[in-house]
Amino acid sequence: MTSAIPDAKTEIIETDLLVIGGGTGGPMAAIKAKEKNPALRVVLMEKANVKRSGAISMGMDGLNNAVIPGYATPEQYVKEITVANDGIVHQKAVMAYAQGSYPMIRYLDQLGVKFEKDGSGEFNVRKVHHMGSYVLPMPEGHHVKKILYRHLRRLQVAVVNRYMATRLLTDPDGRIAGVIGVNTRTSEFLVVRAKAVILACGAAGRLGLPASGYLFGTYENAANCGDGYAMAFHAGAELANLECYQINPLIKDYNGPACAYVTGPFGGYTANNRGQRFIECDYWSGQMMLEFWRELQSGSGPVFLKLDHLAEETISEIETILHSNERPSRGRFHETRGTNYRHRMIEMHISEVGFCSGHSASGVWVNERAETTVPGLYAAGDMASVPHNYMLGAFVNGGIAGATAADYCAQTELPTYDAVDVAREQERVLAPTQREDGPTPHEMEFKTRRLVNDYIQPPKVTAKYLLAQERFAEVREDLSQLVARDPHELMRSLELQSILDCADMAAAASLYRTESRWGLYHLRVDHPETDNDNWFCHTMLFKDGSGRIAHRKRSIDPYIVPVDETEMSAYHQLRIKTPVAAE
Repeated sequence: MTSAIPDAKTEIIETDLLVIGGGTGGPMAAIKAKEKNPALRVVLMEKANVKRSGAISMGMDGLNNAVIPGYATPEQYVKEITVANDGIVHQKAVMAYAQGSYPMIRYLDQLGVKFEKDGSGEFNVRKVHHMGSYVLPMPEGHHVKKILYRHLRRLQVAVVNRYMATRLLTDPDGRIAGVIGVNTRTSEFLVVRAKAVILACGAAGRLGLPASGYLFGTYENAANCGDGYAMAFHAGAELANLECYQINPLIKDYNGPACAYVTGPFGGYTANNRGQRFIECDYWSGQMMLEFWRELQSGSGPVFLKLDHLAEETISEIETILHSNERPSRGRFHETRGTNYRHRMIEMHISEVGFCSGHSASGVWVNERAETTVPGLYAAGDMASVPHNYMLGAFVNGGIAGATAADYCAQTELPTYDAVDVAREQERVLAPTQREDGPTPHEMEFKTRRLVNDYIQPPKVTAKYLLAQERFAEVREDLSQLVARDPHELMRSLELQSILDCADMAAAASLYRTESRWGLYHLRVDHPETDNDNWFCHTMLFKDGSGRIAHRKRSIDPYIVPVDETEMSAYHQLRIKTPVAAE
């Protein structure tokens, strides 16, 4: 045998609260849990290193959804998101975010996170959304991760780096009892017994394949492979609206955001090949992406980000924001390609598909307290079902999850788990290490994600989706031949299996909702109309008693912020009408 992986070693530890995911929502969940109860034992598990992990590892250039007094009210924000998401929202959860938004901004400001302020020291909010003003730039947002990490250490949160969670443990009643993890450097196992678990594993960003073919050249953080979605599914949690894909505008070939969102308040905008603006609002919604896709496919394509009409000082300010935060490589890409904002428009394209409530609405179902449908399990950030979350939503809802879970732990005994479940999971995890020859994780991941592009990229065609399910089943059969030659490949093999789980769920969810909704996100060619009579609901996906994907409808709870029927179509009126020539 050629495997360099040693015999499985297993350590068992106990805690009150386990948080999985050290990016954005996870650290804030741990922080707020410790602030709620300083005596609480909190463990934060991350498969990389919390110092530089997650989508904000290099900072962030702004808050996309800041609800700040004087610019917007929580009620206005709830209405905006309800309209942007075609009415399919749990408004109480959106309201919980909206009410927590400004207190969280002030909290982060006090910790040292720097937001743009005007001459009087007030937060300088900009307008990008169709109706309200919610964008707060962060010109020096590259420090946010360091600030979070320092606060974690100050509160004595126990950080466990380089352990990848693979499956959640439950007690005989289905209550969460902990997690099984594997070390990404040594392949040693860790069983964490816990009263409660918070999942904050980020988006399923490695689902579709980037146009470059590079597996890790994804729009989302490439470490976010959908393992949180998969773990929740296998633990019995319900997931909501997985047919509502994430598809974003991006810089052609760079696969990062072009940031019309950031440049819009400075006067930049999305334009066609004639330099003409064709949509009124660059706020990311399914309808905006549909208009973007239509223009891209038309004789007016490609689509560009237009900045060359702006003043020099404005362009310089934009460069400072875009090239020093979140993705510093953006400036180097433009320089190498010879694209100067002052002289050329930036060519744009659309991203591969993924799951991400941060940019759309698909995720593990949570209520306004961040509770999932499994007792003791909570979710926050891009993998929870609160739509259009973004970074600030991960902070706020992570904080809600931490505080709620702290209360739950205070009245809960440490659950038991079945050792047979641990042994079975160790066998699944280590199976690729027991083979000497076969396909590698790299090869099987490329095939799986190419199939995602071939068959389930919108517009959605029923016959293609049925073929996708057949092809995914064939890939799943090939898992019995998968080979991992070292701990790194073992991690990749586990990520591959989460990607495949997410691909299966994406296909099944899309076939279940027999209508079109959310613009390009769920555009079914065979069912092109929106059907509110039958599908004005959440679609819930779960694992049935036979281990198969099952579905049910969940009614939309009565709105707590009324939305007039005439307002509900606001985001369907984004396209700028082309003037008709005079007779």
